[in-house]
Amino acid sequence: MTTHVRFRRADAEDGADLARLVALHDGAARWMRSRGIAQWQPGGKDEEHFRLRAKEGEVWLAEAGGVPVGAYELWWDDEPAWGVQPPVAGYVHRLMTDRAAAPPGLGRALLARAERRIAEAGRELARLDCLTSNPRLRTYYEAAGYRVVGEQPAKDGGPGGNSYGVTLLERRL
Repeated sequence: MTTHVRFRRADAEDGADLARLVALHDGAARWMRSRGIAQWQPGGKDEEHFRLRAKEGEVWLAEAGGVPVGAYELWWDDEPAWGVQPPVAGYVHRLMTDRAAAPPGLGRALLARAERRIAEAGRELARLDCLTSNPRLRTYYEAAGYRVVGEQPAKDGGPGGNSYGVTLLERRL
């Protein structure tokens, strides 16, 4: 189903890539809000956020027919959620799909691509976190092979952000 999807790293200096990422984030945020999921806010991540993430880690775009249909961030550490850890994992963040344009199964394909990239980097674990108040997302990740390994009751939301509780999940690769 997702064989016609092309994955590529987003370019931190390409304004079009950054605008695509903001649009994907805002679309996902609007979809969540329309379903009563208080997680992301439209306008919550700007081009500078994605520029920094692409420079400090990796940001990947998924395209189908030249149209961006999904993306994710890949970090090589995540102290706010996981604390200081040995370099054995990659951390998946902001898994996003365009609900109107994405082919079926794209979320799982994004996870699989992130896991493959983590393994290519010589790391043995894929890790992620989700809001403790979003059990539906937790169930999605568990169905994808992730297991709950802990809770972080007060993850730091960064500059201007509030702290919030997250469930920590990982998958051995």
